[in-house]
Amino acid sequence: MFPEIPRPFNTQYKCFSVSMLPGTYRQDVERGGKIIMPPSALEQLTRLNINYPMLFKLINKKTNRITHCGVLEFVADEGKVYLPYWMMHNLLLEEAQLINVQSVSLPVATFSRFQPQSEDFLDITNPKAVLENGLRSFACLTTGDVIAIKYNQRIYEMCVLETEPGPAVSIIECDMNVEFAPPVGYVEPEKQMKKDENVVDPADLMPAPLGFVAFKGEGNRLDGKKRKDSVQSDVATNKPTYVRGIPDYEYEIGTLTFLRNMKPINNKEVKDQDEFKAFTGEGFSLRKSRK
Repeated sequence: MFPEIPRPFNTQYKCFSVSMLPGTYRQDVERGGKIIMPPSALEQLTRLNINYPMLFKLINKKTNRITHCGVLEFVADEGKVYLPYWMMHNLLLEEAQLINVQSVSLPVATFSRFQPQSEDFLDITNPKAVLENGLRSFACLTTGDVIAIKYNQRIYEMCVLETEPGPAVSIIECDMNVEFAPPVGYVEPEKQMKKDENVVDPADLMPAPLGFVAFKGEGNRLDGKKRKDSVQSDVATNKPTYVRGIPDYEYEIGTLTFLRNMKPINNKEVKDQDEFKAFTGEGFSLRKSRK
């Protein structure tokens, strides 16, 4: 009628790195955040009615370093536990040193922030996908730990800067938002400020066209009347003449300019120039006069 209250698990073991595990080298243990415990630990955990998933708190009492982990298998020798090398490095542990293992219950993670320990991490195309794939072999995260993730035959170290809703969280079957801090040693490139200089229109630097220029002459009416655009101002505009192949640097967005339809500005103050009158010359006959 009354549910059994889970009792805490608290035991000391001699810790060893995964490379000391008998048999073939277990790379799956080295990559993740889980440890290997002895079979007696499983029997004791079953009697204590521990909540699942099994999560543990590892304490190095000599240095007061703490981290959290899960368990992968119960196949270690009695009195021994095998840890990934990066976990022993965080706890400042040496081979065969005593470590305290306690059972804990951690909240589910909602947010975490990581800082790569090398600028090489910036070369990865999709860092979030790489991190997600690497965290599949982890059970929990602890703020301040430096975890190791293997990708493309390389080991990338990531420092856990922040976790929510607590300093230690469980990442088993959870939706967690991830952010990255700038890598250690990364310096953003400084923007070079350009000195104030007089802006010169490249069109003004172009030499005047030499040789034959098509359609540069003037037209005249056959009836002798004055053309409307014959009178032009000498100082109509200071804008340089259009030269083909040079962009218009004064272009305004949203406007269209048709050069063939542009009309010169009429200035009434300009004095009339000498007009050309058609058919006002003298004629001559090719035949000689009989007189």
